[in-house]
Amino acid sequence: MELVMKNIPELIIPASSSTTTTTADEDNNWDDWSSDINWYQVSGDFPSDLPSFILPTAISSYPAGEAEPLAGADAIHDWSYPSTTTNSHATTPTTEGPTRNELYNINEPTSASLRLIHLLIAAAEAISGDQKSPHLARVILVRLREIIPTDHAAASGIERLASHFTEALLALLDNPHQPHQHATTAATTGEVLIAFKLLHDMSPCVSFGHLTANQAILEAVAGERRVHILDYDIGEGVQWASLIQALISKGSPAAPHLRITALTNGIKGSASGAQEVGRRLSAFAASVGQPFSFRICRLDHSKRFTPAAIKVVKGEALVVNCVLQPAQLSSAASLTSFLTGAVALSPRILTIIEEESTPSFARAERGFVGEFMDEVERYMAIWESLETGFPMQGRVREMVERVILRPRIAAAVARAYGRQDGGEVAAERCGEWMAAVGFERLELSSFNVCQAQLLLGLFNDGFCIDKDTPNKLALRWKSRRLLSASVWGLPPPPSPSASLLF
Repeated sequence: MELVMKNIPELIIPASSSTTTTTADEDNNWDDWSSDINWYQVSGDFPSDLPSFILPTAISSYPAGEAEPLAGADAIHDWSYPSTTTNSHATTPTTEGPTRNELYNINEPTSASLRLIHLLIAAAEAISGDQKSPHLARVILVRLREIIPTDHAAASGIERLASHFTEALLALLDNPHQPHQHATTAATTGEVLIAFKLLHDMSPCVSFGHLTANQAILEAVAGERRVHILDYDIGEGVQWASLIQALISKGSPAAPHLRITALTNGIKGSASGAQEVGRRLSAFAASVGQPFSFRICRLDHSKRFTPAAIKVVKGEALVVNCVLQPAQLSSAASLTSFLTGAVALSPRILTIIEEESTPSFARAERGFVGEFMDEVERYMAIWESLETGFPMQGRVREMVERVILRPRIAAAVARAYGRQDGGEVAAERCGEWMAAVGFERLELSSFNVCQAQLLLGLFNDGFCIDKDTPNKLALRWKSRRLLSASVWGLPPPPSPSASLLF
């Protein structure tokens, strides 16, 4: 655990990144398919012979090299260097046939890649809609399991992505009420921290939101002696490790006292998980000399937020932070109660980090299938960005996908299913609610914007920044937005002299 703690500060402040580009000789050429494709049109154009391509002869699997070993901490830092080792155990097909690049060219309407997408859509349609057919859905998903290689190293990127969505849909069939609790095997805390470190080096998706929000927080509390952060979803606490490091490195005679209050939603293990995060953050703060305290605040039995449960100390600069992810996202009512309650606490600043998705009205008519395809598009863009900057296969990519991406896919699919199945509508794009509850936009500083642009300079050219409003930055891969960070504040109270005029 101590080794992991030493890595935590680096999660937000990149020291290096992979700039490797995919060549024509790579097994998985993501230039052959694009996240820009309109999959809503694709989903409506199924082959007429659906049963025929569920048959075992539809897709053949070609052997590939074994995965690279990940032995010890040293291997974690060696992933960005291309391996020159050849696999003496690799075999060659005995009969001529298409290469995996040719077989999985998603731009070809009859390609195996497109058939994988067709099968996923067909399964999603069989699970939902007026004419549900769980049996047909299970047949399709079992067939997908058969045609996708079980060996991570042997499967192409699109095959691994299809595999994660297949397991998420199977979880819906097995337990439609709580599919996310059975879709994946929980990773250990050490694995999660290592996987975050690896993904941080592979993609700006981890650090972009944290870096933007933390910079806004530092500017808002500059000169304060005590800072209190109320965190709606603390996760693994990686955002605050970098903030602690930034506070202690300011060079001021005494760093401000930092107090973090983490909200827990009552789900089994959430309180103990938050306590463990607090223990690690406390140990790290002590190691660098940062005054620090940590406490937990539980939502009430209906998962609503009560402002009176938060201890506010006079002279403390209060900051509210809200990171929205499918795996941790509560109901719309719960989040609304939190945002409304935050107004009563009069925070100095409120920061929001959220996933970007297609607006609800663009998916409403298509129900679960529309929601499902939106998630497929989103993760296709993420997969493509990872493959472009990190084409090598092995245990490193396997860990990132298994520990971070697969659970998020499962949670996103479960959330989409819950929307069309009569459950509460999960919160999305909550920045649009802020004006209604009393917040106003706070303009991001030019330094904050430049810092985000410098961060993207460490990664591939496909990443871009959109700034639609003065208070918000969005991270985009090609044409697909992935996530955004926005900053909000309360308007100043009217002066006594102004109130006397009325």
